[in-house]
Amino acid sequence: MRTEHEYRPISCDFHDLLEASATQRRTAQFEVRDADGELRTLSARITDIQTRDDGEYALLDRDEEVRLDRIVSIDGARQSDYPD
Repeated sequence: MRTEHEYRPISCDFHDLLEASATQRRTAQFEVRDADGELRTLSARITDIQTRDDGEYALLDRDEEVRLDRIVSIDGARQSDYPD
């Protein structure tokens, strides 16, 4: 049984958007849901995307990392608009 904290893979199309942002080295506007379920907005550049045992992460230029399934949107493109 999956818990709410267990990683949920994101769609390939949304993953491609994140990778494109990293490749272009551009600052993007993110909406991110933290572990407590709070929605926050941040402006950052993705420096790398890493796969780990517990999920995939975007490493940001502000010494922060975000699990990909917690990214709600990037530059207005909402993850929910990209079906699995």
